[in-house]
Amino acid sequence: MKKISHSVAVAALAAFLSVFSVGNSAVAGQKLTVMLDWFLNPDHAPLVLAEKLGLFAKAGLEVELIEPSNPNDPPKLVAAGKADIAISYQPQLHLQHAAGLPLTRIATVVATPLTTLLVLADGPIKKISDLKGKKVGFSVGGFENVILSAMLEKHGLSSSDVELVNVNFSLSPSLISGQVDAVIGAYRNFELNQMDIVGRPGKAFYVEEEGVPGYDELIVVANNAKLGEPALAAFVDAMEAATQFAINHPTEAWEMFKGYKQGLDDELNKRAFRDTLPRFALRPAALDTGRYQRFAAFLVDRGLIKDPGNVADYAVELQR
Repeated sequence: MKKISHSVAVAALAAFLSVFSVGNSAVAGQKLTVMLDWFLNPDHAPLVLAEKLGLFAKAGLEVELIEPSNPNDPPKLVAAGKADIAISYQPQLHLQHAAGLPLTRIATVVATPLTTLLVLADGPIKKISDLKGKKVGFSVGGFENVILSAMLEKHGLSSSDVELVNVNFSLSPSLISGQVDAVIGAYRNFELNQMDIVGRPGKAFYVEEEGVPGYDELIVVANNAKLGEPALAAFVDAMEAATQFAINHPTEAWEMFKGYKQGLDDELNKRAFRDTLPRFALRPAALDTGRYQRFAAFLVDRGLIKDPGNVADYAVELQR
């Protein structure tokens, strides 16, 4: 089976590369440092596949994917000119722009929210209103609490009706152990699979169905001063081509992805890859201005930023 899969992958790759071209090639040997938002995982598959498929190289790019020691650092490093690109989140970009960081969204990686409010499938919480008087765990205060508040309000509750518990990054373990009755911030492609694998299935309430405007979970941001560099457009084009390959050849794409580094070839990553695949942006460069305006207005209404600002100042479609 492995030999058959490998031969199919090679044939698919050869056919794909024979027709692929970059519309905006960078200077040969152009180096780009890309700071990931966290440890490398299936959310980053378009970047990994662009490298494995040779798409970055064909575009004249030498791309280095870097896992941060602190997930808060990547946008700051790009803003300071110490990295070329950061993988970040649309909600955080609004806050960073309001804080004056010179960052602009140039592409989308994951085009839907991944965050959920998660409970045990066989637990007592059947609907969000059942959370009254219960404990809700969270990892990062601020934005997660705002999301939870909006979801609760849709069901006649407020933040004062629940007890918030900081569980750090032990979201599913704290839920499974009974430390909390629900967790906010769990990813639908990871924690749901993680819980199912250990035999304690979860039930997710999806934020975009419960009072929170839809948003792009993962985006690509660059320094405002470098938006005219051809290397950025070439990077986005290669990422789009890699996404097309993954959609057309999911089995071969998984085989390539899992071999990128040690630790990726396990059941959790396999399931997460499957579940993330339909959420990748098929047109990474495309910008939905209205979507950004709606989310900015949501953040203003929730008191996280004072002014929604002009979307064109922090999100663009690169010129080719």
